[in-house]
Amino acid sequence: MRVLRPLSFQRYSTVFLLASKVVLCPRTHAFVLHREQSGKVIINLLNHRSTDITTYRYRNMSAMAAKRKKQDEYPPIPHCAEDLIPSWMGRERTKVITSPDVVSPKVIGGNGNQKNQCVYYWMQRDMRTADNWALLYAQWLAEEQGIPLRVLYVVPPPMPSVDQIVPPKVCEMRMTERAGMFLLGGLKQVESELKKKNVPFDILIPASHEEVGQCVFDFTACSEATASVVVCDMSPLRQYRQWMEHQASPLYTEAEIPLFQVDAHNVVPVWLASPKREVGARTLRPKINKLLPKFLTIFPDFFGNSYITKSLCTKRNDWDKIEAHLCLDKSVSSVAWAKPGSSAAMDRFEEFTTSRTEGLKQFDTQRNDPNYSKVCSNLSPWVNFGHVSFQRLALDIRALRKFPNGTASFIEEGIVRRELSDNFVYYSQNDYDELSTAAKWAQDSLNLHSSDEREYIYSLEDFKDAQTHDDLWNAAQIQLVLSGKMHGFMRMYWCKKILEWTNSPKEALRIGHYLNDRYALDGNDPNGFTGVGWSIMGIHDMGWKEREVFGKIRFMNYAGCKRKFKVDDFVSKYPGAREAAVRGIQTRPSTSKPPKVARSIPEKNTSRKRKITNAPAKGDTYEGMTVAELKASLRRNSLPVSGKKADLIKRLHLGTR
Repeated sequence: MRVLRPLSFQRYSTVFLLASKVVLCPRTHAFVLHREQSGKVIINLLNHRSTDITTYRYRNMSAMAAKRKKQDEYPPIPHCAEDLIPSWMGRERTKVITSPDVVSPKVIGGNGNQKNQCVYYWMQRDMRTADNWALLYAQWLAEEQGIPLRVLYVVPPPMPSVDQIVPPKVCEMRMTERAGMFLLGGLKQVESELKKKNVPFDILIPASHEEVGQCVFDFTACSEATASVVVCDMSPLRQYRQWMEHQASPLYTEAEIPLFQVDAHNVVPVWLASPKREVGARTLRPKINKLLPKFLTIFPDFFGNSYITKSLCTKRNDWDKIEAHLCLDKSVSSVAWAKPGSSAAMDRFEEFTTSRTEGLKQFDTQRNDPNYSKVCSNLSPWVNFGHVSFQRLALDIRALRKFPNGTASFIEEGIVRRELSDNFVYYSQNDYDELSTAAKWAQDSLNLHSSDEREYIYSLEDFKDAQTHDDLWNAAQIQLVLSGKMHGFMRMYWCKKILEWTNSPKEALRIGHYLNDRYALDGNDPNGFTGVGWSIMGIHDMGWKEREVFGKIRFMNYAGCKRKFKVDDFVSKYPGAREAAVRGIQTRPSTSKPPKVARSIPEKNTSRKRKITNAPAKGDTYEGMTVAELKASLRRNSLPVSGKKADLIKRLHLGTR
C-alpha cells in the first residue's frame, strides 16, 4: 500500500489514477491506492473529497452508447470473404457491390470444369497493368479457379454539341482532342502490355450513359466467355458510380455473379480512411498516417494468363473506329509535353527526382513559385488517367533516402491532400460540384454577398480568351489553354478571381469547373473539383474576415502574389497577357462600376497643392455640410438614400440602416 500526500487540485478538477480502489484517509486526508489491483478510474475531486465512483460507470455507458450510434450511422463496408483474399493484399481494400448474398464466384459445370468461364476486370479509372491492385486481385481469382483473365474498358459515350448559356458540366460536353488522345494513347499501351501476358483486352462502346451498366453486363454474362467474377476499380466521380453501383450491380445480383470493387487508386482505401466526409487535412491526416504502414507496401508481379498455354488474344481493337465514335472536340488540341502511358510518367518522375536545379531537391521551398515550372513533379495528368500509381511513386521516392523535407512535402500532397479530395467527392456524390455541398457558414456568407456590386464582370468568352484587366490572371489562363496545365498556386488565384468577376457564386462555380475540366489534362478529377470548391465555396477551409463579394471565403489579390513571387517574370512568359489587360482597363465592361469621382476641394485649401483622392477629407463639403455634419445627419436619419448621396455614403463607409 502506498500513501499519496494531499495535492493542490483546483475545484472540480479531474485526475486519472491506475487503481481499482481509492480510499481517502480521514486522518491525513491522503489518497490510499491499492496497487495489487489495476484498472482505470476517474475521480472528480471537490475540496479533496472523492465523489461517487459510479459516476464513471455511467460515463462509460454513455461512451458505449455513442459508439453504437456511430456504428449505426456509418454501417460497416462489406468486404470480400477471407478465403477470397490473397495474403499480399488487405481485405479492407475490397468492397462487395452486389447483394451480400452474392459473394462467391459463380461456377458453371463444377470445380475444375468451368467451361468458357473467366474472370473479368472492368478497368475504368486505373488504366495500367503495373502496380494495379484491382488487376492483380482479378488475376489471383482467375488463377485460383484455373480460368482465364480478361480485361475490358468502357469508352465514355459522346455528348451532342449543344450551345448553352450556362457552361455545361464535364459529363455533358464532348471530350476534347487533348483529353481524348491522351486517353486513347494510354489504352493502346495497356493493350500492348496485356497482349504480352496473353490477356484479352476489349473496348466496349455503349450508346448512352444510361446503357453502360447493361452493356457491360451483356458482354460479361451473356457472351461466350461467361463471368465467374467481375472486379472493377473505384472512382468517386458521379457518372462512374452510377454505372457500377446503380446500373450494373442489380443486374449482377440477379444473375448471382459477384461484382467486387477494389480501390487501386488510393494508398489507403477511401472507405477505410474515414467513414465520413472530413472537414480538412488536419482531421484526415492522423487517420491516414495510422494506416500507412499496413497499406504502403510493395506490389506483386503481374504475370497475366501465363498459366494458360492456349493463345487468347485473337483480335485487336479498331482504334480509328473508337476515335471516330468519340467525336473529339478539336478546338482544344493535344499538347506535346505530356506523352500518354506509364513509361512516359516514370521518365518524368526520374527527371523530377534526379534534377539538381528544379525538382525534389527544391520542392519544399519553391513549389509555390510558378516561375519554377519543373520544381513540381507535373505528374498529375498521368495520376489522373491512372497511367501511374502514386503508391509506386511514394515507395520509390522514400527508397531514395534523399532530401527529407522535399520527400515529406511530396508525400503529404500526394497521399494526404490527394486522398482528401477523394474523400470529399466520395461522400458528396450528388452535389460535389454544387454550392449545396459547402459548409453552412460558407453558403450563408455567399448568399448574403451574392448581390454585392462587382467592379468587373466578365462573360464566359472573356474568361476563355483571357480578356480581363488582370495580366496575371490572363497569363494563368493562357498557360492552361496552351499547355493543358496550370501551376497549383496560380490555380487558386485564378479561381478566386472568377468568383470576384462573375454575377453570382453559382455562375462562378460552373465557369471554374468548365474551364478546368475542358482545358486541363488533370481536369474532371476529384482534385479539380475539390480545388475549385476550396477557392469558391471554402471546402476544407475556415471562415475569414468578411468582405464584399467574397463574404467569409478566403481572399487573394494581386498584391499578395507580388509578395510571394516575381509576377512580371511569370506574365512575360505568356505573350498577350499584358496587352489584353491594358485593353481591359481602357475598355471597361459595361456592367462594371463607373470610375470613382474625385472629392471636391473647398476654396480655403485651393492655395495648397493637395493630392486628389477618392477618400473624403475633413474639409470636404456636401450640400453645404462638412463631413462631420453629414455623418451626424445620417445617423439621425433612418430613411433610405440613393443617387449621389448613397455613393458618398459608401465612400464614407457608413452604410444605411
